[in-house]
Amino acid sequence: MTNVPETGVRETSAPDTPAKDQGSKPKAEPRSDLRPELRPELRNWCGAWKTCLENVLSQVSGTASGRPAAFEISSEPLSADDSDAWYTVVAGGAVHGEMTLRLPAASGTRLAQKFLGESEPAATGATAESNAPAPITAEHKEALEEFLRQVAGLAATVLAATAGGEIQLHLSASAAPSWSSDAIVCLQTTNEAGTAITAEIQISPALAAEIQPGQPAPPPPTSAQPSTPPSSSYGRLMDVGLDVKLRFGTRRMLLRDVLALGAGAVIELDNTLHSPVDLLLDGRLIAQGEVVIVDGKYGLRITDVIDPVPATGSPV
Repeated sequence: MTNVPETGVRETSAPDTPAKDQGSKPKAEPRSDLRPELRPELRNWCGAWKTCLENVLSQVSGTASGRPAAFEISSEPLSADDSDAWYTVVAGGAVHGEMTLRLPAASGTRLAQKFLGESEPAATGATAESNAPAPITAEHKEALEEFLRQVAGLAATVLAATAGGEIQLHLSASAAPSWSSDAIVCLQTTNEAGTAITAEIQISPALAAEIQPGQPAPPPPTSAQPSTPPSSSYGRLMDVGLDVKLRFGTRRMLLRDVLALGAGAVIELDNTLHSPVDLLLDGRLIAQGEVVIVDGKYGLRITDVIDPVPATGSPV
């Protein structure tokens, strides 16, 4: 396949010509069967996931000033193991269907350690993916799922530009899919210690049928319009510092319940676990988004900007 995807994805795989050793032919045949299935639009879809995975990994690793994570993409599937971690991503909005992310246990643990800011243990002779790695711990599995949720949230924003509308991507831990994959892509990189981090993307036939050659859509208009210079009447206010706050949820309580609060008390909020977080300016809701971690600190990725309705008589 000679086409170079627009996303700049570099595809690495074995040549199509069979090896001289007759024993190596069975390994080369599955690779040649997969190559025609990776249409340009599917390659661009996987390339967007690759870019988002690199960006989030660089953020949580604090490598903005150093060597960023760089994944290579290949059509050769990974070897399967019972300890692999599976995640299903359900797409909604402009496209519908399912895809899966599969990570070997060692790769999942390394990504979780990056997300939690843990240092990786010294390499031993049994660190290879094929040497029966230990299963991911519950703590690391929870961190890995949150890490992949951030990747999915960023991918939904990136893919919406070419899908012709908004895309929702809902990720959850799962088992191996029951459907046969329409395309399989492997992403691989190495960390600072030189150990491999790999992930496999499998796209269902339903999702592959929805991913059509897209026409890039113009970016949605923003309410801020930074290109328009502010009028002189507001120019003096541009440097005024304002405090913004994040609100994870609310709860109405009786006064006697408030007075009874003490150390160790738990207050259940009305918002569910994955509800958007509110961004408040002087108590007024101005935007919503999802919590992310940037260089070990909490941050907010804006997913929706609330356009306030001007009061009667106020200037537009």
